[in-house]
Amino acid sequence: MALHKILKIVAVILSLAGIVFLGMIISKGDDVVKATGEGVDGYLYVAYITLAIVLFFVIVFVLKGIFAGNIKRTLLSIGAFLVIIAVGYALSSGVETPMQEGMLSESGSRWVGTGLHVFYILAVLAIGAMIFSGIKKMTTR
Repeated sequence: MALHKILKIVAVILSLAGIVFLGMIISKGDDVVKATGEGVDGYLYVAYITLAIVLFFVIVFVLKGIFAGNIKRTLLSIGAFLVIIAVGYALSSGVETPMQEGMLSESGSRWVGTGLHVFYILAVLAIGAMIFSGIKKMTTR
């Protein structure tokens, strides 16, 4: 319960700091902020601190959940996901592509293709699991 109270206090402090820095940005005016970026630093620091706190707690609770549960099943799931990424990488090909701000390398293009293939594979698996679950539910009743 003490952690909950501490987190509520930290959230209130960060919220008040964000409001103060937002007020400073608004008081500077749009033109000054656009031209110099003055007043934005404090607001960004509040965002960075909030992001760091959230990432810390996500990592802690994910690791806690992994070690509290069945670690063998977790490692099998991670391995299956890595296999899907390897299949997506094998299916993709890279082509050097011109862009507005330079060139996308062949390797970068291949990783974009890998991401697309992994998405497609996972989408097909998810749809298949939903269909299988629906059919199984209908036949067992």
